[in-house]
Amino acid sequence: MRTLFSPFEEFFRKGDKVLLFLCLLASGYGLVLIYSATRYLRSNRPVLVQLLAICLGVAAYIILTFVDLRLFVDKCWKWIAFFDVAFVLSVLTPFGHSVDGNRNWLKFHDSLPLIQPDEIVKLPLILLLAWQMSRIREKEHDISSIPSVFQLAGHTLFMVALVAGVCGDMGMCVIYVCIFAVMAWSAGVKLRWFAGTGLVGGLSAAVLWIFILPKTKYWTDYRLMRFRVVFDHSLDPSGRGFQQNRSLLAIGSGQLTGQGYLNGTQTQSSFSSSLPARQTDFIFSVCGEELGLIGCVLLLAILFLIVFRCIWIAHKSDTRFAAYVAMGAAAMLLAQIGFNVGMCLYISPVMGLTLPFISYGGSSIVTMFAAMGIVSSVQAQALPSWLKDRGDYN
Repeated sequence: MRTLFSPFEEFFRKGDKVLLFLCLLASGYGLVLIYSATRYLRSNRPVLVQLLAICLGVAAYIILTFVDLRLFVDKCWKWIAFFDVAFVLSVLTPFGHSVDGNRNWLKFHDSLPLIQPDEIVKLPLILLLAWQMSRIREKEHDISSIPSVFQLAGHTLFMVALVAGVCGDMGMCVIYVCIFAVMAWSAGVKLRWFAGTGLVGGLSAAVLWIFILPKTKYWTDYRLMRFRVVFDHSLDPSGRGFQQNRSLLAIGSGQLTGQGYLNGTQTQSSFSSSLPARQTDFIFSVCGEELGLIGCVLLLAILFLIVFRCIWIAHKSDTRFAAYVAMGAAAMLLAQIGFNVGMCLYISPVMGLTLPFISYGGSSIVTMFAAMGIVSSVQAQALPSWLKDRGDYN
């Protein structure tokens, strides 16, 4: 007999509790760091907003565990594609809001958190790419053929161009490309495509960087300066290199064990010359300053356990679609971890990417939990009996 608690009982039988525990462990670690990073504001609002987002994320995780993703995408792929485009274009409405030169937020009221459409759209992108790849393989078409690769790459490049043109968020565009690359490799696209694309892209970038861009007015554009200062830290230390210089100083001052929780020199300072964006882009620097190398290693270990869990679930999946979805989620996490930490260590440009489960941001934390809920649904395999029987999809 089904009771009010049947869905939760079903979740604890079939959902991935290990993955949920790791996500909660990481987000709890993030809450601790966010409290320290925002203490100088004399307000608990960031912590409360993050806690609310975590609760919403956990709810999304549980709900998505019970969704038959393949059936859903089969039935609604056109609506999912429409949602992707419409949601990104929504930033052009009066609700669109610009932050740091990028119009990639929705603001409905001053008292409500901002919503980032291009962050949320990552999930439908993963589902649609997995659906396309599995359809190609099921029809016994060569996924490395020119039509197949152009179909998959065209989908991804369309979304990249849309986000770049409408939002100007180049960091998110890089994540989209990373998701596509890992999923395509997982689906069996031959390495010659990656080698050829890398060679052509690398040579084109080198020609632009060495011979063309230095002769144009764009050479001093703030977007290019973000890349230039990575190669030459002395180029603009008080301008485009300021954030990362402060980040390196914070991490270096933490040494092995850190300056102590709530005792970081820059983290607890309210001066404008202290660590910027400390609760978002540079929260890893907060960890390094206050908790030291040991704290950073522990943080990264938790995050990599989540990534490895996704890969393990992909390996154990009995359908191509499920495996591609899990690998797409792993790619999203791994790319954001790599670029965010690289940004804090001054080896990659500032791209406004959050550290998954750790950085402050409602859209980011809900999206991450929802992504892991999708992976949990892969682990659960079937819909619970109190919903309906799932069909047989391979």
